[in-house]
Amino acid sequence: MADDDTTSPPAGPTPFEMMGGEARVRSLVDRFYDLMDLEPRFTVLRQVHGTTLDDARDKLFWFLCGWLGGPNHFIERFGHPRLRARHLPFSIGSQERDQWLACMFQAMEDEQVPEPLVSRLQKSFFDTADWMRNRND
Repeated sequence: MADDDTTSPPAGPTPFEMMGGEARVRSLVDRFYDLMDLEPRFTVLRQVHGTTLDDARDKLFWFLCGWLGGPNHFIERFGHPRLRARHLPFSIGSQERDQWLACMFQAMEDEQVPEPLVSRLQKSFFDTADWMRNRND
């Protein structure tokens, strides 16, 4: 068989790989929830999460691994993420969205997520967080 000169180049690293794998995703998630617990500017967001953040930490870690192109831990445990449906029991308006984004952006900075991944994630996180709002304010 002859060599095929029309093969496409490798797609490049996934965002999961660019992030640095599971350990780095876990570190980002932990920093996100630590900030939520520690910073008064995230009080409204923290109140939405109940008394403990342990369950939320695991679920966001599992979700982000798959969403970034890594292992589908969340889907393996719970099926399709159905993000909006799963968040309907929580009152999410502009303030909660903005605090979630500010907290995540701070966590990405603190964890030194590399560019251009930061810009890409900021856009994706904004689009998703805005779509999650279920309260018009």
